[in-house]
Amino acid sequence: MASHSQGIQQLLAAEKKAADLVADARKRKTKRLKQAKEEAVEEINAYKAEREKQFQEYKIEHMGSKDDFQVKIDENTQVKLTQMTDNVNKNKEAAIKRILELVYDIQPELHQNFRN
Repeated sequence: MASHSQGIQQLLAAEKKAADLVADARKRKTKRLKQAKEEAVEEINAYKAEREKQFQEYKIEHMGSKDDFQVKIDENTQVKLTQMTDNVNKNKEAAIKRILELVYDIQPELHQNFRN
């Protein structure tokens, strides 16, 4: 009976050892999964940064930068303002003359609703 009791003890010890090995394996698996996830996130962030950098370079090369657009807008605005100022100066005398003609050329007449 002693050998039977000793066999049960060995079986329980082996079972405990197997459970410990399984628990350690699960811990290693969980740790490895977390590590793999962190590495994947790092790779994704690095790839995203690289693609963003390439996009910015492409945008600057093909579309110009924000400063270029602002300079073009400023130049265009300046040209239009100059043209408007020239047109005002060129047509100012004629416009004033026409306004004064309309103001001075008053022809009094009775209103159509006025009855004698």
